[in-house]
Amino acid sequence: NINGTGSTSSAADEAGSQDRFLKLLVAQMQNQDPLSPMDNAELTSQIAQINTVTGIATLNTSVQSLSGQFLQMQSLQGAALVGKDVIVPGNKLDIDTTTGTAQGGFELTSAADAVKVEIMSPAGRVLDTVNLGAQSSGMHSFDWAAGTYDNSANLSFRITATNGGTALTSTALMRDKVDAVSTADGGLVLELDRAGSVPYSTVRAIN
Repeated sequence: NINGTGSTSSAADEAGSQDRFLKLLVAQMQNQDPLSPMDNAELTSQIAQINTVTGIATLNTSVQSLSGQFLQMQSLQGAALVGKDVIVPGNKLDIDTTTGTAQGGFELTSAADAVKVEIMSPAGRVLDTVNLGAQSSGMHSFDWAAGTYDNSANLSFRITATNGGTALTSTALMRDKVDAVSTADGGLVLELDRAGSVPYSTVRAIN
């Protein structure tokens, strides 16, 4: 808070809680039964309660402050990513017009004995099929001869992975460029050239 009102309000609430507790404790001692007075253990217990409440309030303030500092640190680190390439979930081919090569990637949760990549047009038509054979679990990349295509063609790909005829879970991965960095809902968000806004937590690798 720019004006510091949040910190002042928190301190006032904490002081108010302590004041109310102490007033109740004094009233309880003044009105106790003289024949059965409050023992030291009970008094100590009640004083410990106000210390616990005060400690929790202080801890909450510290955690909130650390969270704010962590987000600021993330933003500074994220700014260094602007202009860099990142690998994120997505199925758009990245085409290098200098070499005429398109690249995509995928991630497997378990080993596959057959992996197939289908190159798709924006209309969903299969332009080509690449059989990659057996692949281990984890992240992989593949190349495809794009010919005269470039990124304006908006080509995508589809991964099919099987093991013994059983379909396996796979995640398509794409390379994209970071145009800007922002924060939303307490987290870092990357503005990518082709994929748009994605949470920083989805980034698989930085090139």
